[in-house]
Amino acid sequence: MNKELAKNFASGHSACAGCAFPSIVRTILNESPDPVVVANATGCLEVTSTLYPYTAWKVPYIHNAFENASATISGVERAYKALKKKGKIAKDKKIKFVVFGGDGGTYDIGLQSLSGALERGHDFLYVVYDNGGYMNTGNQRSSATPYGANTETTPVGKNSFGKMDTRKNLMEIVNAHRIQYAAQGNVAYLNDLKKKAKKAFETPGPTFLSVFSPCTNNWKFPTSQYVNIAKLATETNFWPLYEIENGKHKINWATEKPKKVEEFLQTQGRFKHLFSEKNKPVLEQIQKMVDEEWQRLVNLTD
Repeated sequence: MNKELAKNFASGHSACAGCAFPSIVRTILNESPDPVVVANATGCLEVTSTLYPYTAWKVPYIHNAFENASATISGVERAYKALKKKGKIAKDKKIKFVVFGGDGGTYDIGLQSLSGALERGHDFLYVVYDNGGYMNTGNQRSSATPYGANTETTPVGKNSFGKMDTRKNLMEIVNAHRIQYAAQGNVAYLNDLKKKAKKAFETPGPTFLSVFSPCTNNWKFPTSQYVNIAKLATETNFWPLYEIENGKHKINWATEKPKKVEEFLQTQGRFKHLFSEKNKPVLEQIQKMVDEEWQRLVNLTD
C-alpha cells in the first residue's frame, strides 16, 4: 500500500476482506491538516485494528466502551485547551480530535454522550461508519438496521419479515443540536467523502459525518462487491449524499431516474426473503419509504 495513504491507519489489520471502514478511516484522517487524536468506541473497527500486541493506528488512539467515546474525546479536547492556556502546549500547536463509532456506539448505546458533546460545543469530528447492525457480535439489529432486514434478533419466520421498525434518522437528531456542519457520505464516493472530511476539519466546533459502510459478512454478499453495493444504495436514493451547513441542506448527488430500491436489496442475503409473493407488500412499502424520505430531503433544500 502507498505509504502516504497509510500514514494514519496501517495495513495488516484483521478487518474482513471487502470491509469498508479501512477506506473510510484512511480517507477521512488523511484530510486533516493537523495531527489527530482518535477515540474509538467498541466495535468491529476497534477489535480488528488493535489485536494485542499490535495496532494499525499510527496516531494517538484511545479505545472506549460503546457508550463513552464522545465523553472521552470531550475531556481530551478540554485538557488540550487547558494545557495550552497554562503554556504546557505551544499556543500555535494545532490538534484535531476525531471519534469513530459504529451503530452501537452512535445510534444506540453512545447516543447520550454524543448528544452531550454536541450540545457543549466541543471542537471535534464524530464519524459513524454505518453498517446497519451490531456486526461485531453477530448481526443483531440496531436502530440503524433497515426495515425488513433479517438479523439474529429480528429473524424471518412465519409471522415475521425481519425488522418491523423503521430506521432512526440520525442526521436529523444531530442537526437538532444546531451544529455548523454535518454530512452523509458513502464509501463508494471517496472524492465526495474527502471534500466533506476537509470541510468538517475546517469548521470550528463539533462536526459530524455519517458514512455508508457495507458489511460483507452479515449483509451476505461477495467480498468483491462492497463498492458496487454501496453505489446502488445512493443510486436508488436509499442512502442520499447530502450535507447540512449552518442549517441549510444541500444534496450532493441526484439523478432524474433513480433505480428501484429492490436493485439494492437483491444484492444482499439479509433481504432475500423479501423477494417472494408473500412479502411483495413489504418491498412496496420499502420503496414508498425511500421515495418519501427522498422527497422530504428535497423539500428541505428549497
